[in-house]
Amino acid sequence: MQRLAIPEDVTGTEIDADVRQELLSLPKTLADDVARNLVMVARLLDSEPEEAYKYARVALRLASRVPSVREAAGFAAYMTQRYSEALTEFRAARRMTGRSDLWPVMADCERGLGRPERALAMAGEPEVKQLDKAGQVEMRLVAAGARADLGQFEAAVVTLQSPELASSAVHPWTARLRYAYAEALIAADRADESRDWFAKAAEADPEGTTNASERLAEIDGLEFVDTLDPELEDEGAEGEEGEEGEAPEAAERPEPRSRRGDRDREEGTDEVIFEDDEDVEEFYDEDDLEMEEADEAEVARAMRDREENR
Repeated sequence: MQRLAIPEDVTGTEIDADVRQELLSLPKTLADDVARNLVMVARLLDSEPEEAYKYARVALRLASRVPSVREAAGFAAYMTQRYSEALTEFRAARRMTGRSDLWPVMADCERGLGRPERALAMAGEPEVKQLDKAGQVEMRLVAAGARADLGQFEAAVVTLQSPELASSAVHPWTARLRYAYAEALIAADRADESRDWFAKAAEADPEGTTNASERLAEIDGLEFVDTLDPELEDEGAEGEEGEEGEAPEAAERPEPRSRRGDRDREEGTDEVIFEDDEDVEEFYDEDDLEMEEADEAEVARAMRDREENR
């Protein structure tokens, strides 16, 4: 059997206690080998799913009768869109454990296989009542996706309407639920209602696990600028030098990178709101800060020196 390289710092002890308990049925050397491969699956699943899949297949060949191994293989296949294979592994894990926590992802595999009707049927099965709150929310997300797959966009909106959606409490699944609801509103030609829900999703998503903030900015007609982009820096340098390589007499103020508040847009004010002191320093001119002893030439020279010292 072909083995994959595993870093020396991976010992296998990193896995959860319940997984270690399942591996006790194996000889110690084999158990350690399987554990190390499972650690690699967990490390790579989000960033490099194809690599994670390879480690999962090794673990599966070593210990196919261990539920956690079948589950890990299922998620690796799921993340690489091998939905039929993932469904097989999830079903095997469920038969071994009798648990229902994999029910939502199994239903989503049915969607991936082009069978949204089966996903909807699973949403009405008794197993859903055995799920915890997070699992029930996940099942609701899958069911709404299945409705959308069938072109039933208003039904998708209704499916997501729930006490969990209306609650102001923030849970690990709150941002995804609000984001899905905003997307469902757009699909149902109710885009005017979606902005508030993208805003609520962004509020519940400080880690940026969704792109709610970007969607909100798109709706508001705002554009994020990457200040570390070298191409933008080159363009800025060319603009300062001018056609003859000389400094311009007066520097024009660039567009602010920070977002304006709703009040500013409604009142039509031209006030620029900066996010921090660095923004103020970068974009200041004589209209923004009072400079009693500096004329325009000194301001331009100070700005050039600052850029050169960065």
